[in-house]
Amino acid sequence: MAYYFSEQDGVLTFTINRPEKRNAINDEVMEGFKEVITYVHDHKSVRFLVITGEGDQAFCSGGDLSEFHNLFTEEQAFGMLSKMAEILYELATLPVPTIALINGAAVGGGCEIATACDFRLVKKEARCGFIQGTLGITSGWGGGTYLFERGLRHDRALKMLVDAKVYPAELLYEIGFAMRVFENDKELALAEFIADMKKIHPSVHKAYKEMELRKWRERNLFDRVMDEVKTCAKLWEGEEHHKAVKQFLSKTK
Repeated sequence: MAYYFSEQDGVLTFTINRPEKRNAINDEVMEGFKEVITYVHDHKSVRFLVITGEGDQAFCSGGDLSEFHNLFTEEQAFGMLSKMAEILYELATLPVPTIALINGAAVGGGCEIATACDFRLVKKEARCGFIQGTLGITSGWGGGTYLFERGLRHDRALKMLVDAKVYPAELLYEIGFAMRVFENDKELALAEFIADMKKIHPSVHKAYKEMELRKWRERNLFDRVMDEVKTCAKLWEGEEHHKAVKQFLSKTK
């Protein structure tokens, strides 16, 4: 199974289970995200949704290029990009707090998933980055839009996007991308992070989340996310992107 999730004491944890692919996203994982989002809406017992990756090497390495490399045209790319962008919008607008428990590298689309969450806890050894620029494209699942919404200073958010490289955990904390940097056991780090929040009635959490969601609706967040998707799809069709993907795949064989 490419993913699994379980609920314990109000904490629902979704784990991307493709460590041999550095927890890259494929269609099966996308369907898993849909399933867990539906679970949150259907089960009032869920107080927190946690996203993490299997193993200790990667949180998520983005889209699985070995599966998506056959997408050549703008139209083909838009189909895949918009599907995941809609999923991440549903994740970002859930009524409960969402936490990216970043146990390893979160790059490209993996960084976009983390950015769509309310909180990011980053393992000391982990690296995160919007590396899409090295493939001749922009972020395409809404991550760039969410980054500018997450309270980072404009120059720091823009620099992270245009650098197109990975940042160490200490720098991620310094610029405000990571809320906490942890060592050793991720479950212990999570438990410590939510300890105070668990003392508060979940109706309060939902009320505060609604304040943010109201702002996003007023600012047409979904439309802006889809504009990001369209831009990425156009660049996806370009020769520079296809050349970069070919070079990347040749290195991974």
